[in-house]
Amino acid sequence: MAEELQKKLQQEVENFQALQKQYQKTLSVRQQLGGQLFETETVKSELDLVKKDQEVYKLIGPVLIKQDLEEALQNVNKRMDYIKGELKRIDDTITDMEKKQDTQRDLLNKLQQQYQKAQLSAGGKN
Repeated sequence: MAEELQKKLQQEVENFQALQKQYQKTLSVRQQLGGQLFETETVKSELDLVKKDQEVYKLIGPVLIKQDLEEALQNVNKRMDYIKGELKRIDDTITDMEKKQDTQRDLLNKLQQQYQKAQLSAGGKN
């Protein structure tokens, strides 16, 4: 019985480690999106300072292309909305993953206690 519990415990530890790895990747994506949102908000604040009669240029590859101020503001606002939506989705995913990790951690604790009891009872029989 102790061997079966040990195998199940090992499998659940591997599952937990996989969850942690996936969680770290998701946190990395969250951090990257946060950086992109900050950059986009900075661009928007810069565009808000531009007067209607001034020219705006967009860098596309190695070339600066003239762009309409209204079009630039619309693009920046769309990008911010998209990033905020992605951040909400990622935050929901992170919350779900944290719950899964808590559940997995509880399962590991129970299995570990069962394994220890099985070892003690097996040791007492000898």
